[in-house]
Amino acid sequence: MCIVALAWHILEQTPLCLISNRDEFYHRPTQALFQWSDSPVIAGKDLQSGGTWMGVTATGRWAVVTNFRDGRDQQSYPTSRGHLVQEFLESDLAPIRFAKQLELQQRKYAGFNLFLGDREQAIYMSNRGEAPQVLAKGVYVVSNGLMTEHWEKTRHLRKRFTQELLPMLQRRESSEVELQYAVWDILEDERKIIPELLPDTGISPEMEVLLSSTFIQSPAYGTRCSNFLRMSSDSWNWLEKSQQGELQGQIVQVQMPLYVSNQT
Repeated sequence: MCIVALAWHILEQTPLCLISNRDEFYHRPTQALFQWSDSPVIAGKDLQSGGTWMGVTATGRWAVVTNFRDGRDQQSYPTSRGHLVQEFLESDLAPIRFAKQLELQQRKYAGFNLFLGDREQAIYMSNRGEAPQVLAKGVYVVSNGLMTEHWEKTRHLRKRFTQELLPMLQRRESSEVELQYAVWDILEDERKIIPELLPDTGISPEMEVLLSSTFIQSPAYGTRCSNFLRMSSDSWNWLEKSQQGELQGQIVQVQMPLYVSNQT
């Protein structure tokens, strides 16, 4: 997962609205969005290392992770970042408590940005320079740098998210078809950033340009799926669109009620 935009408690009747693209090598085996067996997790699944890049539960827990890109970091790490999402969704800890515990062992993982939350609380943290913080209501966008860093890539997505999609949701007059069209148009934006405005993440200038668009395409690596997730007061609505391979264009939808849990 390489870029995420979310609106937290600013839309009436929609506490969470999240759109995202997952970028990955095309050869990495993946299962599309589904209800995991013997687990509360609803998510896609990384069939190589286990875990997932984004998921929810029927009790209203949710989480999404992106990689922190640092081409100069040649260290190997024993634990997959995809397990962070799974572990939170399967835990009974409040979001901030989970994040504080993770902070104690965060150096076991390659660089990551992590959003996690439930119906009442949202947390952001990065193990490359951002301690766990409770998010106030607002719009948050992160890609492969710290959320506090200025990236033209995230600025561009924030602009389209706030100026195009959120007004449609606020008006509540747009049809589901219109909303989906707007989301996919935003997430399939291949506009590249000019080299002078790109960050230096330790990779070649050519790769910085390739990875600078919201939607990425190359012979071996690119956007594998796009997501449109909404939490209402009593339900989830999640659309996952495959963007590569034989399933390109296929949309998996999960609609389910939220229920009260005894978890704390």
